[in-house]
Parts: sequence; structure tokens; C-alpha cells
Amino acid sequence: MKIGIPKEIKDREFRVGMTPAGVAALTARSHQVMIETNAGVGSGFSNDEYIQAGGKIVNAPEDVYSQEMVIKVKEPLPSEYALLHSQLILFTYLHLAADRQLTEALIQSGSTCIAYETVQLDNGQLPLLVPMSIIAGRLSVQFGAHYLTKQQGGSGVLLGGIPGVRSGHVVVLGGGVVGTEAARMAIGLGARVTILDVNLQRLGELEALFGSRVQLLYSTASNIAEAVTSADLVIGAVLVAGKRAPTLVKRELVQRMRSHSVIVDVAVDQGGCIETVHPTSHTVPVYEEAGILHYGVPNMPGAVPWTATQALVNATLPYACALADFGLEALGRDRTLAQGLNIQNGRIVYQAVAEAFPDLPTSIRSS
Repeated sequence: MKIGIPKEIKDREFRVGMTPAGVAALTARSHQVMIETNAGVGSGFSNDEYIQAGGKIVNAPEDVYSQEMVIKVKEPLPSEYALLHSQLILFTYLHLAADRQLTEALIQSGSTCIAYETVQLDNGQLPLLVPMSIIAGRLSVQFGAHYLTKQQGGSGVLLGGIPGVRSGHVVVLGGGVVGTEAARMAIGLGARVTILDVNLQRLGELEALFGSRVQLLYSTASNIAEAVTSADLVIGAVLVAGKRAPTLVKRELVQRMRSHSVIVDVAVDQGGCIETVHPTSHTVPVYEEAGILHYGVPNMPGAVPWTATQALVNATLPYACALADFGLEALGRDRTLAQGLNIQNGRIVYQAVAEAFPDLPTSIRSS
């Protein structure tokens, strides 16, 4: 198969869809891999390294998208829509339930679109989302602590406190991978941590993991309100696979938060779980509303591309190899990979996306 690896064009997105080691694995299986020039530089990989791995460097995105499959990191942006075509397999993060424009563009392109974030194991785990969720969870506290400093517009709270001065309060909405990693980082800094979740079994698992170092609450409106209004840093870490994130914190509740506290909504790529959050960028990551700093960068792991690219490719490469070896037959061979299929033949084929856009053409596959 002929495979294209484009240079990411989202704001300050320095990750790349394939490492030189991944290219070597694909070319060893007799596949041809075209890498857009300097696509890997931001992650620490030179053009020469890709050439040595058996890849070919091409100069224009048109040369990448004209291939049979494109493997990338983030969703195509409007300037890339015209490059999509009906013979293309697109393998990347998509997060369609929160992006009607992209969904319509992919439908119109006729491309077969497989989303990393909905590739799902029988036990419900999302193997291609987990590595980036780990990174985003850890970064959420790192960035949150940074923006709490007075020079960045925050309240001036040191999350870890010092002897004689209480530590900062971090509230984590959601106890999945992102929430767990956020809590791990916050605990490491010495913060007081509260995690809220609706899954009692998960709360029990978190108790076994963290013990008395965190406060674990069932996620009700009253518990959320009490926790959020006492927080210095709120982390939105809610995930419903493939669906738009539910809104857990309304605008009125944000207005009751402590002045110059910070919100980091990791769920922003699925629409966000905090009403006042909207997507930002690495160039302009925060804005103030109701006296609260909001961080809404949807591609947080792009800040640490050397780590994030390798972690991502470690997870995606086996599925990329299967698609390269067998084409769309790979979907029939592996139902985990098949769960990633979101759009095919001009129709939405993933249930959660179809529910988000009931007026768009759908063809829901049987389970």
C-alpha cells in the first residue's frame, strides 16, 4: 500500500503520525511511505532518518494525500479538505461529535475515516486514546499550576502549599485515564485533591490506588457545586466514547468560583464539560471569563511532541500495519479496529456521531 504522512498544520502541533521506526516497520512489509518534508522535525526526527528507514520525502501535501492511506495525528483542517478523496483511508484523531463542519467535509469527500479515539477493545478500553490521555492528564496539572501564578493572571496559589499555609485544592471531574493521571500529578505536587465520578466501581478502584490522599465523591450536581466553588484548579476529564461531553459545570457555577482560579478542560476536543470553555490554541492558550482563567487547548500533548509522538505510534502502529497489509478487510478481521470506523461511502457509520448529527446521512453498522 502507498501511505502518506503529512506535516501537521494545527497551531503549534509538533507531533507527527509516524516515527522513522514506524516507517521502517511498514517498509519492511513492502509498503511505500511518503513523508512530507520536515513533518517529523518538531518531534525530533529529521528527513534523513525517514529516508534511512525506507521512506520517501515529498515536498507538498498534495503528494501525501494522493496516496491510498494517510496516517496523521489531528483532524484535517479546512485547508486540507480539498485534498481528501474517495479512494483514501484516513487514520487519525477526529472527535467528530463536536465538529459538524469537519463531519460534513469528510462525508462529502467520500473518504473512509477511521478515528483513533473510537478504536475500542471488548472491555471498553480505548487503546489509541489512552497514551494521549495519560499525557493530557499529567499536563493539565502542569499547565494549571503555571496559570495559577500571579504573573499569568492566576490567584497566586502554590498547589503544594508550604508548612503553615494550606495547599491548593484541585478538583477533577471524571475518574478515567485523564482524571487518574491529573490526580497523580496533583498529589505529587502536594495539593488537596477531589475526584468526582458517577461510576462507583471506578471510585472504589481509585480508593485502592490513592487511599486517603484524595477525596472521592459521587458526581451529583450538589457535590460538583460544593467542590468547584472551593477549587483553585478544576480539571475537566469527562469522556463518553465518541460522544459530545456532557456539560457538568454551568456558567452560573463558574461565576461562583474563587476569583482568578483556573479551569483546564481536557474534554474540550469533545465539546467540553464546562459551559464557559471554548477551544483555544497553544499560541493563545487561556482567556478570562467571569474572573476565571480558562485553558481549552484541544491538542495538549502537542506541547511535548518528543514523548507524545513515540507514545502514539507505539499504540497505532499495529493497526496501521493491519490496514496497510489488508486494506479495509482489516476491519472485518479485527472488531477492535472496526470500532474506529466513523465515516464510509459518504455516510456516518458510528452511532455516537450519528446521534450528534441526526440530519446528516447515516448507515449504522450492526453490532
